[in-house]
Amino acid sequence: MELIITEKPSSMRKIAQALADKKAVSNKKNGVEYFTLEHNGNEITIVSAVGHLYTVAEHKQPGKKGWTYPIFDIEWIPSSESNKQSAFTKKYLNTIKTLAKKAKIVTVATDYDVEGEVIGYNILRYACKKEDGNRMKYSTVTVDELKQSYAEKMNHIDWGQAHAGVTRHELDWYYGINLSRALTLSVKAAGGFKILSSGRVQTPALKILADKEKEIAAFEPQPYWEVEITAKNILAKHKKQPFTQEEEAKQAQQDTGKTALVADIETKEFIQPPPHPFDLTTLQTESYKSFGMSPKETLSRAQDLYSAGYISYPRTSSQQLPESIGYQKILTQIAKQKEYAELANQLLRNTSLKPNNGKKSDPAHPAIYPTGIPPKTTQERAKKVYDIIVRRFLATFAQAAKRETQTIHLQSNKQEYHTKGTRTIFPGWHVFYGPHLKQKDEELPLLKQGEELPISACELLAKQTQPPRRYTPSSIIKELEKRGLGTKATRADIVDNLFERGYVHENSIQVTEIGLHTIDTLEKYVPEILDTQLTKEIEEEMEGIRANTTTPQKVLEKAKTHLNDVLGKFKKHEKEIGGELLGAQRETQDTQTLVGISPKKEEGLLQIKRSKFGFFVGSVNYPECKAVYGLPKGAYNEPAHKECPWCAYPLISTKRKGKGKQLHCFNTECPSRALSPKGQQRVAEVEGKEIPSPDEKGTLVVRRGSYGTFIASSAYPKSRYTENLETVWDTQKERLAEAKDLDAQELLKLKEELDKKKE
Repeated sequence: MELIITEKPSSMRKIAQALADKKAVSNKKNGVEYFTLEHNGNEITIVSAVGHLYTVAEHKQPGKKGWTYPIFDIEWIPSSESNKQSAFTKKYLNTIKTLAKKAKIVTVATDYDVEGEVIGYNILRYACKKEDGNRMKYSTVTVDELKQSYAEKMNHIDWGQAHAGVTRHELDWYYGINLSRALTLSVKAAGGFKILSSGRVQTPALKILADKEKEIAAFEPQPYWEVEITAKNILAKHKKQPFTQEEEAKQAQQDTGKTALVADIETKEFIQPPPHPFDLTTLQTESYKSFGMSPKETLSRAQDLYSAGYISYPRTSSQQLPESIGYQKILTQIAKQKEYAELANQLLRNTSLKPNNGKKSDPAHPAIYPTGIPPKTTQERAKKVYDIIVRRFLATFAQAAKRETQTIHLQSNKQEYHTKGTRTIFPGWHVFYGPHLKQKDEELPLLKQGEELPISACELLAKQTQPPRRYTPSSIIKELEKRGLGTKATRADIVDNLFERGYVHENSIQVTEIGLHTIDTLEKYVPEILDTQLTKEIEEEMEGIRANTTTPQKVLEKAKTHLNDVLGKFKKHEKEIGGELLGAQRETQDTQTLVGISPKKEEGLLQIKRSKFGFFVGSVNYPECKAVYGLPKGAYNEPAHKECPWCAYPLISTKRKGKGKQLHCFNTECPSRALSPKGQQRVAEVEGKEIPSPDEKGTLVVRRGSYGTFIASSAYPKSRYTENLETVWDTQKERLAEAKDLDAQELLKLKEELDKKKE
């Protein structure tokens, strides 16, 4: 019997469906599904992991208690033994172990990348007790490609990927555990407690963001002046600007006459080639531009689309589509989807199909492309990611666009002005990329050289230079890639970890006080761990392991030597490091939790607090002041630093997964919570009546929660049906424009004064 091991249950089902000569038989063991089938007369069992079934952990030593560092004595253990969140993986591992006892051949069919190789290799050596196995390699889970992948499977795993992946996990554990323990224990030595995290890539990434923050803080705006004229609906700027001297700008304004001569008209055409196919980074950046979707969510949505068979493997650094994927076949399939039919058919009429491939390649997978299978998903955000992938794929085969830039030179009493406008004269690939094209046409009126234009306005504008822009979750991903930090699959998680740990916040990424102080402190005492060049070199060594030009042992020994040096400095300055971090941590906590001042004097300054039941808003004097306000559950809540225009309580900014931020008033007595006439009518239709829930579970009932009154099913939690009711807030949202801004720094000062009084 041959045992095929996949990474996820969805892949298992796809492979079973593709390989079965008749029908694959579904079986269950320990509540875990697996399939048995025949393929070309051979008996095959297919079983799935659920991601990593093994993880790196500290080797347990009898009698050893508490945290210490440095620590390099590690072992691979079942993930279920590592943390409670992974407990569910135990039954999958046990099922694989049982089935492996009967297997003569084991074939690894996990995702073909470094992480997939680690998953397969660990299952082989620990669960199956095998030194090697066969390897399937595929980029889509379509029937044809899976059959081909099985027919052409390798007779051994990809040892380069396996060794590189295992080394990366062990290396990341060395850095992550040791540096995080050093930081946390330094705070403890200073008399505080705060779990702080650091890592091989996380800390250099935070330094990039902190350096940008310091650059912005150190920026000194410089004044400059611009002179503009308006002539025949044309806004033209003075040729010499920006003026650094106000007097010179004023003179230019005074010397400008009442008419302007069209001195010259320059017209230049340029070609805009089609875009390159998507690699993961460009998919993430384009998705952020089009939908404001975070890189991590984009990857998650793309992974779901891949697992369902709608797109190719998304974790790729390639911008190339090989002919072997079958351009015509995919386009023919896409043409069957109503929204893309016209565009796909237009391409199919071409005599040849050639994508505009980029330079970046990936030995494991091609660029991201749609398989042509129409998606059945009802999730709107998944549909958005699918749409941008399909349109990008189509656009790469389309003709280049042609645009024209026109520059008009105007002269008025020897003062020269000019204006530019660009328009598209042949759209080409623009039509195919459609709503995701982020450019505008600026057409100028038709003018003739020598024409005299009346000037309707000549303005002198005083301006200031602007500080550098902060990174966004999208642009920092590109920066990490540019610097060779992290991998295509890990960069989104690295950025997400910085948010979760409280080192950064906001979409226009701002580094918190604890983030800045962490970098400043490390820079002062152990600058080596911030070295982006060292991190880049380690990434290159990972590729060296993959290419067999270096060994895991050499890379790990080098890391131990570096960490021993760094951690020795940590221990030497433990109290100083901890003291500096502790103060920053307290300031950051206050910044992120102080919401404002209550209209009720007895409540005073309000703050987001945490209890065993979850987060709530209460007085900084809690529990002396018993006032408590609930917050929406399952959401991230932070101060909005605005005042509710209805009740003068401070507002909260609430963000749920997959949705943008929403302002929320937590005051249960706020007039904005009152139901609108429409909301009242719906309550009257439901309350006291036996109306079946639309999901056929229970009946509709009126409930009240932290968001106000809503309608739900009486069968909760079996039924998750809910129905929001329209409130005054919904019907008068324009009043939010009147919301008064609250000064976060003033709140901090007030908190400091209150703390001093307590002391």
